[in-house]
Amino acid sequence: MRRLRSSTVVLGGMGVLAATITACGAEPDKRCVDPLSREELPRYECETGGGSGGGDGDGSPRGSYYYGGSVRDKRVSGGSFNKAAVDTGGFGCSGTGGG
Repeated sequence: MRRLRSSTVVLGGMGVLAATITACGAEPDKRCVDPLSREELPRYECETGGGSGGGDGDGSPRGSYYYGGSVRDKRVSGGSFNKAAVDTGGFGCSGTGGG
């Protein structure tokens, strides 16, 4: 029977540990999006007082942050405006969205 060297075991264990930590701690992608048209906007459109077309002219933000999903032709899909609803997934993560 062949024995594994201790350095092989240690390195393999460190790789699994690193993958677990980075997968569970990862934040979903965050984009500024117009809630009505689902069009991706510049980040300043989601900040209070940002942009010239902000909200209804009172300095309120025009867009909202959209988490996860993908962008195609400047429109988002497959994510959520609720950060907690987006599953970051990964090996060893609980179903509550990680850490």
